[in-house]
Amino acid sequence: MLTVRSSIFFIGMVISAPLVALLGLLTTPLHFSTRYRVLSQWAVFVIWWLKVTCNLTYRVTGMEHLRQTETAIIFSKHQSVWETLAFQIIFPPQVWVLKQSLLLIPIFGWGLALLKPVAIDRSAGRKALNQIVEQGSARLKDGIWVVVFPEGTRVAPKTTKRFGAGGAVLASSTKFPVIPVAHNAGSFWKRRGFLKSPGTIQLHIGAPIESDGKSASEINKIAEEWINEKMQELES
Repeated sequence: MLTVRSSIFFIGMVISAPLVALLGLLTTPLHFSTRYRVLSQWAVFVIWWLKVTCNLTYRVTGMEHLRQTETAIIFSKHQSVWETLAFQIIFPPQVWVLKQSLLLIPIFGWGLALLKPVAIDRSAGRKALNQIVEQGSARLKDGIWVVVFPEGTRVAPKTTKRFGAGGAVLASSTKFPVIPVAHNAGSFWKRRGFLKSPGTIQLHIGAPIESDGKSASEINKIAEEWINEKMQELES
């Protein structure tokens, strides 16, 4: 039954994606806020479709912390596709730090480009870091939140990777606060997994970490400790 439900979900997601992307292309001349509102409806649909077909929902703790700042940088665990969709519903309008190569994917990449991501060449070393700071600063100044997955890739539950410097350097340079986020989506929608298990994903939002006066390493240390502690609670 799990396979059948996951297959129905997959079919709906695949059919709807190019339709929304093509619709999004029509919004190209419009302001970012309009493009975002249109394209993020796909995320709304997919999360709803996930609930209908796979009985997978989510619960958020800590929403009150979002009211403490107008614009911020989100540091989050990256375990599955789920968070890239659900974040569009949970958090204010946002962009993600991602690989430039994703923008080259036909239709999907074109739609993604309309959302003004912070697109970097990971193999470029110092240049990639400069891209994060330059593009990220511009988005933050426009009132757009920036989502960073500090571990740099999707990680399986109960595993960790060392935080990269990019997000912390952006925070230290711009003085915008960091919002740490922990969740256990990977326990239900596994990395590169087809099956979606029923249940309730738990997502915890932490209090803003003020970056003014802190070095990048200090910001990373505080965020990493908070996220890892919450992950131990969620995955115990």
